[in-house]
Amino acid sequence: MRLICLVLVVFSFSSVKGQNNTELIQRNGFKDIKLGSLVDSIKGAEFKKDITELKEFEAKLYEVNHPDYEKVGDAKVENVELKTYKGLIYEIIVTTPKDPRIMKGLIKLYGKATYSIRSESYYWRAPKQISLVYKGSRKDVTLTYRSYPVVMNMYADKKKKIEEIAEDF
Repeated sequence: MRLICLVLVVFSFSSVKGQNNTELIQRNGFKDIKLGSLVDSIKGAEFKKDITELKEFEAKLYEVNHPDYEKVGDAKVENVELKTYKGLIYEIIVTTPKDPRIMKGLIKLYGKATYSIRSESYYWRAPKQISLVYKGSRKDVTLTYRSYPVVMNMYADKKKKIEEIAEDF
């Protein structure tokens, strides 16, 4: 009986310390910038340039300049960029000076991150929905929020174009 209680206690602590996917899904982005929303609805979003994402998809890069996005708590935000496909935001890139409070805040909000040796970054993920990647360098930290449904739409559109070409023969 004691062994069962011990296992239950350990399991409950490990699940509390693990990732909180529901919080990641609920927030769905950075502050009020939501993944999958129209870029036109974002305050201070300015078109920067056309880009090719994943070496094959036409996308657009926007920079956001608005006082609402200049800080996270007391931590300064250097830059906020948005990547869009057909006007929908599929990636939010937030750059801040290196500040340990950023990671501590993310852990408190989303739980313990998973470390990727390959990319030398930490990440939180809600499968098939959203991911958040924390990557630090000597000077700054980059947070990248990514929407999987919009990226999957990119691939679906590509498949439709290939089918249209095939049917045209």
